[in-house]
Amino acid sequence: MPPRGFLAGLVWLRAIVIAAMMTFAPLDAGAEGAETPRKLAVISFGLFGDQGVFRSEATGAAQIVSNRFGGDPVTVKFNTKRAGSATAGALNATLQATANKLDRDNDVLFLILTSHGSHDGLAVVAGRLNQILTPAALGGMLDRTGINHKVIVISACYSGVFIPRLAGPDAMVITAADAQHPSFGCEDRAKWTYFGDAFFNVALRSADNLQDAFARARTLVRERETREGFTPSNPQMAGGENVQPLIVPRTARLGTGPTRPDEH
Repeated sequence: MPPRGFLAGLVWLRAIVIAAMMTFAPLDAGAEGAETPRKLAVISFGLFGDQGVFRSEATGAAQIVSNRFGGDPVTVKFNTKRAGSATAGALNATLQATANKLDRDNDVLFLILTSHGSHDGLAVVAGRLNQILTPAALGGMLDRTGINHKVIVISACYSGVFIPRLAGPDAMVITAADAQHPSFGCEDRAKWTYFGDAFFNVALRSADNLQDAFARARTLVRERETREGFTPSNPQMAGGENVQPLIVPRTARLGTGPTRPDEH
């Protein structure tokens, strides 16, 4: 049998260990809970300069996303009938410059593109400049940023062609149409396309998350197309399982103030 002094020493040592654990455990828990707030960077490009609706939609969508979810930084570019800065090269440069301001593992990129579309991709028209932004080209640009978490909203005809290349668990892709159908509302003097109005201007202003906003927008678009006798465009939403929980309304973000788009 161990001597009494030895047993008393063990009891004393055990009491010290327990006291230390009780003292430091709350501090550790607090350190784990104090996460750095995520940034949400917004980039919005109106790619087709011959109709003013794309300039209006790119500007309005960026402002609504920023006001609802916070935006830091917010960059808006658009083309006009004479010229413009919303080219494929400018998009690549803007994505890279924005990535340099973000924590690429934790922050979120919210990309908005609005234009005419085809089975080949998005039309980029600025004065005499005429380009096609293909799914492969856009995918390469996004890959080079190294940003893990992305939301890409494409408002254009046949925009579902971008889903296979872009969508994944860390990349949510929302499109105004599937890969086989046009979308509607591309009028020069309009402020929004049908999808842009339903998703950004109506649903996103009040929805708590992107999934609910998309569901409401899809219903609104279908109802409008049915009333006006159009073949349904079938807006699509794919991927983003890991991104959805990261998009939090600004009312729930402590210390987030209003932002103003950097328009060019």
